[in-house]
Amino acid sequence: MKLTILGGGGFRTPYVWQALIRDHGTPRVTEVALYDIDRSRLETISAILHQLADGFSDVPRLTLHTELEPALEGADFIFAAIRVGGVEARCCDEHVALDRNILGQETTGPGGIAYALRTIPVMQHIAETIVRCAPNAYFLNFTNPAGIITEALQTVLGDRALGICDTPSGLGRRVAGALGHDHTRVQMDYVGLNHLGWMRRVLVDGVDVLPDLLADDQRLGRMEEALVFGKEWIRELGVIPNEYLYYYYFNRDAVRRILESPKTRGDFLLQTQTRFFEEAALAGPSAAQVWRAAVDERGASYMAEAKGGVQGAPATHREQEADPAHLGYAGVALGVMAAISRNERRTMILNVRNRGTIAGLPWDAVVEVPTTVDSNGVHPLTLETQPDLHQLGLMQQVKAVERHAIAAVLTGSPQEALKAFALHPLVDSVTVARELLAGYTSAIPQIAQALSTRNG
Repeated sequence: MKLTILGGGGFRTPYVWQALIRDHGTPRVTEVALYDIDRSRLETISAILHQLADGFSDVPRLTLHTELEPALEGADFIFAAIRVGGVEARCCDEHVALDRNILGQETTGPGGIAYALRTIPVMQHIAETIVRCAPNAYFLNFTNPAGIITEALQTVLGDRALGICDTPSGLGRRVAGALGHDHTRVQMDYVGLNHLGWMRRVLVDGVDVLPDLLADDQRLGRMEEALVFGKEWIRELGVIPNEYLYYYYFNRDAVRRILESPKTRGDFLLQTQTRFFEEAALAGPSAAQVWRAAVDERGASYMAEAKGGVQGAPATHREQEADPAHLGYAGVALGVMAAISRNERRTMILNVRNRGTIAGLPWDAVVEVPTTVDSNGVHPLTLETQPDLHQLGLMQQVKAVERHAIAAVLTGSPQEALKAFALHPLVDSVTVARELLAGYTSAIPQIAQALSTRNG
């Protein structure tokens, strides 16, 4: 099988590669095509991949591409983890909002809308190219904001496009692990949108163990979510929120802490990733070690503002999973590939078309829910109970925002973009929304282009 990775010169590609070289099922990926617009980064990542494969036999053939069509030709699966405008644009996403005392974050709030506005046109072009070059491929989207991007992709690719995020699955495994249960026996009752969801039950052999965790002060206190939200609030909710809900439940605290920090997450990544690629390019046979060190540095400061630290000086160290074959996105993606190509029926939390799963959202809206995957495709599971009012209301409002953002790009409409900003629950004023739209179109050329060249 051929796997194409779009954004193959990116930081996360070695995660996927480590999962692939440990996989010996049948059929398996025999060719990995890396596509990126930056040839030097491609070559640096390629060198790291070859070093990581040292000692492994029968590794996939690796090809490098700066042209899209040859990379996609004949692909069975496509991963996409691209960043239109680079980390520099991410910094703009954050600062345009923070300059107006509004949350500046990559996927949540106005920063996420800005990220989507400049990314959807590129992803639409990619989807149209896939229809020509690899019409039977499954598209596994890692590109943020994953829910919006996946929904936009589905206008071209239908159900062959699905979104992947490791946060919900990782949460379920950690809940089981905190109570001493085998995480492979876990069934998760989770509902939401990408980066906006709630773990409602964690079933082990049919028994919900989440109440046991909520009642255990010591074990609950060791959970990252207890550090982010506080044990009292989690118990009040009776569920465990996705960590990104911190930006909704504690919005003023989050904005204050980010403004007080010496640098934003984007500023931190711009500095550290620039240094990483410079050092890795010169490291020769030690490039993989440079990458591992960068992984630790990057992971340690993840959501630092929510955990009492700042970027570059976290209060806690985010634990990494020991087995690289199951590390984050790569583990979920490999599971999807195996389920489809080998008919190894699995249930995972994915971003897929709603199809009536959540009664209060449109049929074709992308939601993040438990989904069965097999050789016949993806099938969201029926929920035992629907979301409560506050969960559904927040999902409906954010989904409306996402749809206005997609419409803004598909029609080239600044008016639709303004609605996306103005209706977001973390933007408190139409006046501020106008300022945000003006600020983003001025600071990021790709957004100005997206809202001016696709009319009609």
